[in-house]
Amino acid sequence: MTIVVTGAAGFIGSNFVLSWLTHSEEKVIALDKLTYAGNLENLQSVEINPNYHFIQGDIADAKLVAEILDEYEPRAIINFAAESHVDRSIHGPDEFMLTNIMGTYRLLEEARNYFNTLESEHKNDFRFLHVSTDEVYGTLSADDPAFKEDRRYEPNSPYSASKAASDHLVRAWHHTYGLPVLTTNCSNNYGPYHFPEKLIPLCILNALNGKDLPIYGDGKQVRDWLYVVDHCKGIETVLDKGKIGETYNIGGWNEKTNLEVVHTLCNLLDELKPRDDGKSYKELITFVMDRPGHDKRYAIDATKISNELGWKPEETFETGIRKTVQWYLDNQDWVSHVQSGEYQNWLNKNYS
Repeated sequence: MTIVVTGAAGFIGSNFVLSWLTHSEEKVIALDKLTYAGNLENLQSVEINPNYHFIQGDIADAKLVAEILDEYEPRAIINFAAESHVDRSIHGPDEFMLTNIMGTYRLLEEARNYFNTLESEHKNDFRFLHVSTDEVYGTLSADDPAFKEDRRYEPNSPYSASKAASDHLVRAWHHTYGLPVLTTNCSNNYGPYHFPEKLIPLCILNALNGKDLPIYGDGKQVRDWLYVVDHCKGIETVLDKGKIGETYNIGGWNEKTNLEVVHTLCNLLDELKPRDDGKSYKELITFVMDRPGHDKRYAIDATKISNELGWKPEETFETGIRKTVQWYLDNQDWVSHVQSGEYQNWLNKNYS
């Protein structure tokens, strides 16, 4: 038995591959384009695992995808491949449209072609699992109930609009062509191997380097935080038990303002890696101009996956964020390798 994991060298995709191979003998074909956020160092620990095989390539390359499906005959495709950073989508939306919309379309078409060649017993087992985001639902006020799976889509950024489009494509390929799909929409992930353009890894690394900790606007934007390993286990649960054609929201039940998150990081760093001058890392906090169209609040209602499939997060925010900070302190070689000149140029462009 074999699964294909796209976007396998990215943050969530690589954590999924690592988690999968700790308990399964099922072969993983890992596909990744290796753009700026795709990093083979994330998968270094499984390089010699006989059940792991990496292929560099684009989900929009229909010929390559067809060859992979024909050669390895997977029983599932788990699609993590996406451009995923809101700020980058504001500065340059083209790549988001090409990867998240056209890439998903090409992948769906090749999956459909492959599915149609399967014998009936294998058709019954095949799944296409599409990993998406809570940002497709738009924004919430302080008193609004958390996002449920039937909430209307109201994306507000080029990134979330492109992911909303990909979700609709997946739904259409199920209803029109009978492709057995599953969709998951997750809240903000954090944990090991997170590329340091996002809030948590950015602030950890800036703090360790004595740099400003940039916070958009007033820092009161609220997000629900989900430890990445919990998310991966949730995806495995949906793949194993989910009902074809259904959507499952995966969240951590941890609503925090951005400012609360950064204060927590500073407190942990004050404890685990005190500054030489004895001052708190909180002194590095600085507020920068808010990004355009910044959504005020996201919150996931994960009742459906809990009640129907039996999944719940194992980590609280307090336990998960401590593990995350410790991982970055223990993996400085990985950190130094991802902080390239291109990355520094991006920071200067986005936060100046």
